[in-house]
This record gives sequence, structure tokens and C-alpha cells, in this order.
Amino acid sequence: MILFEEALNIIDQCAVPLLTEKVRLEECLGRVLSEDVFSDMDMPPFDKSAVDGYACRHADLDRELKVLETIPAGKVPTIYIGAGECSKLMTGGMLPAGADTVIMVEDVEITGTDTIRFTASRTSQNYCLKAEDITKGEKVLDKGTFIRPQEIAILASVGCAIPEVYKQPRIGIISTGDELVEPAETPALSQIRNSNAYQLIAQVKRADCIATYFGIARDTEEDTLEIIEQTAAGSDIVILTGGISAGDFDFVPAVIQMAGFDIKFRSMAVQPGKPVIFATRGKQYLVALPGNPVSSFVQFELLVKHLIKLITGSKTNGTHIKIPMGTDYQRRNISRKAFFPVYLSAEGTAMPVEYHGSAHIHSYIHADGIVTIEIGENEIRKGTLVNVRLV
Repeated sequence: MILFEEALNIIDQCAVPLLTEKVRLEECLGRVLSEDVFSDMDMPPFDKSAVDGYACRHADLDRELKVLETIPAGKVPTIYIGAGECSKLMTGGMLPAGADTVIMVEDVEITGTDTIRFTASRTSQNYCLKAEDITKGEKVLDKGTFIRPQEIAILASVGCAIPEVYKQPRIGIISTGDELVEPAETPALSQIRNSNAYQLIAQVKRADCIATYFGIARDTEEDTLEIIEQTAAGSDIVILTGGISAGDFDFVPAVIQMAGFDIKFRSMAVQPGKPVIFATRGKQYLVALPGNPVSSFVQFELLVKHLIKLITGSKTNGTHIKIPMGTDYQRRNISRKAFFPVYLSAEGTAMPVEYHGSAHIHSYIHADGIVTIEIGENEIRKGTLVNVRLV
């Protein structure tokens, strides 16, 4: 049994980034950039108006101004602004040469067919300088950036229409156990419905990976080996649940090795999720999670997501917030690092969710996140700042 931190270090040492591919801009949401991105132009590319108004010289604000032309956004000005002159300019339009101020249309009195007068006591310049946001050749996004809608806007603005990204991990999911039936079936007296697989499918999809479910492996070495080999044939990561404890039918570790995987660790000093296997076969990975649904849920969030981050080259560390505990939290067993569910109260505190153990997945319906309590600690006092990993 190794420490959780040791398990992460082993995964760090084994993980190899996936290959890369080019994808269209509209298809790259949730992907990770595999190269730095640079701007191909200044932004803004010219001095542009921030308001609808009139471009003029600041020195002429106390006199009547002659309107020379109207400049909509997208049109290049054709007339220089001299003394006593102005041009009507729309938001986003290019500032004409000679002008150093745009007066807002709300601050203008029309005095004739082609004349105006500034009526306010003062004004800002009301235009954006060329390249004040980004200069040509400037790096705008780093390799390893997780692409959200705001990153897509940046990619589009600098002309990166087909960005290079890491391939999406293909994750194959297996459940094990004769006691399992699929959700649409009615369980017999000694059976239960298979919730783990569908929970994991959802978690894999939420992690922006490709999920494929390969079914339930029955409690024989032959069936388990066949389904592991079938799953591994088309997957970057194989995830299976159940069959890894110490029961008479828990032969999964041996079968994993029969399939050619090298087991790197098989137990962690954590709760929930003590019996977790991490194994490798070349650039493929296998994670065997406990059959208890909370254990599989939590260790996917903590371990599998860490592996996904590494093989996709992502620099993100998940979503965490630091807030105070809203009440005292106590436990009896201090021999393992523990993870327990909390919800975020209206007062901005972390409140423990009622939790009855690793089979109590219903508790996570009410959970906003997970809090850690370290080995040797039996209490977190009210008001203590805790790191909440949002789920």
C-alpha cells in the first residue's frame, strides 16, 4: 500500500503525451493545444472608435465643426481632418488621419446640414490605439491550454482556423461481476444494476474524452481476459471496476498481467479507493477501480483525470476553491488520507454531506466538491480554510 502522492508520482513517470492532430476551429472545444499560438496581426489593427460619434481635433472642441464624411465600420477614411473639421464615425470604425478625439453623438448639437457643435464640458478620447491589446507576432495562447469558448475567440481573431491539438483519449470501460445486470433489466434476488459503467461513461465524456463501453465481464479468467484484450485493442486507457479486492473471485490482477500489462501499484492509503490498480502496456494504461460506486467516482476524479491531463498535455489542474469549513468535521480512522463530499452553503462555507461510506453514491447527488483530510488528522475545525475540488 503506497501513499496517494506516490501513486501520482508513478503516473507522472509513466504518462506519455498522445499524438497531435489538426482540427477545425468549430470542433476544438474541450481540446488541448499542442503548440503555442501567435498573432498574425496587431489588435486592434488600426486606431478605432469606441463609440458612435464624430472624429475631430481636441483643440477644436470649442468651435463649430464641418462634417466631411461618414465612416462606417469596415470603411477606410478618405479625408484628412484639419482645423475646424470632423467626420461622422461609427463604433469600430477607423480613426481618420488628423483626428485625436471622438466625441460621442450624445454630446453633439447639429447646427446645420453639414455642421455640428460639441455641447459637453469635457470628453475622453474615445478610441482604441492600434496594437494596444496584442502586437503582431505576440504569443496569445500557450501550448497545453485547455480550449474553452474564450480561447476559441482568440484563435479566431488571430487567424488560427485549424489549430493543432492533442488527440482525444479513447477510454474503454469494463464492469466485472456475475452479480451485475444492466439498468434496463430487473435484478434477481442476488443481483444489482450496473451503475458504475454509466457513471464512468459520463465522467469520461465530461473530461472531453471518447468513451466506449465494452460490457460486463463475468467472473471467469477467460471472459475477463477476452474483454480486457478486446477493450485494449482500441483504447488509450482501459478502466474496469470490481474484482480487485481479496475475494475468491477477485482474480482481475492476475488477468491484467496475462493481458501483458505491467502493474505499477495496486493499493493506496486512501479512503475511499484503497484497492486501485494502475498498469501500463507500452503507451497504453489500465486503471482498475473498486466496485463500490463512490470509490470509482472519487478515484476517477483524482487519479484518472490526472492521467488524462498528462497524456493530453494539459496545464490545467482541475477546478478548486479555497473556503472555510462551515462546521467541525471529525473521523475515527486516521490511518489513510480521506476524501469526503461537501456542499457549498449560501454563507460561502464547505458543509459535509451526510455520507455512509463508499457504497453511498446517493450522497454525491448533494455534493459540490471533495475535501481532503490527511493521514494522522482526525478533525477539521470550523473556520479552517479547506481546498474544495469541485465535482
